[in-house]
Amino acid sequence: QVQLGESGGGLVQAGGSLRLSCAASGRTLSMGWFRRAPGEARELVAVISSVGGATYYGDSVKGRFTISRDNAKNTVYLQMDTLKPEDSAVYYCAANSRNQFWLIEDSYTDWGQGTQVTVSS
Repeated sequence: QVQLGESGGGLVQAGGSLRLSCAASGRTLSMGWFRRAPGEARELVAVISSVGGATYYGDSVKGRFTISRDNAKNTVYLQMDTLKPEDSAVYYCAANSRNQFWLIEDSYTDWGQGTQVTVSS
């Protein structure tokens, strides 16, 4: 089990950008970002594999968000551009340290506390 610490959330106007960071206390396999808006189910935003840096994005953020990682620092980033009010949510960093099934949400068993992102119109 690893500890995850997110940073970088905040308030931004529509069309603006934010960059989230998440540092893990130890080595992980795949990592990712999920979000939950009030009254809605958790949504996969983006995940990145441990080998080769393959990425996968949720349909609502494709072309606007970019996930990346620095394995030397055990850190994953989420660059969010062209933000929309509907992107407002608590964003959670997650890590999978157990298997290679990086596209399976249930593989992510370690979670951060979450960071609030609010996009004003």
